[in-house]
Amino acid sequence: MKNDIVIENHGSIFLLRPTSKSGPEWLDQNIGDHNGFQPYWPTVVVESHYIADIVNGIQADDLEVSE
Repeated sequence: MKNDIVIENHGSIFLLRPTSKSGPEWLDQNIGDHNGFQPYWPTVVVESHYIADIVNGIQADDLEVSE
């Protein structure tokens, strides 16, 4: 199974790191580098209370996510 986005749990924040061609495309279309402070783009910094909805959206678009 190929992962498109790997999620790293760092306590109060999560990092979404794209690992395929589809990963950064999804992140750009659905989050964007302009959405909050994104110093590691295309890796996305996300507050913990948003992560469940984002993961659900990634999976709804048939991308693979792993921790």
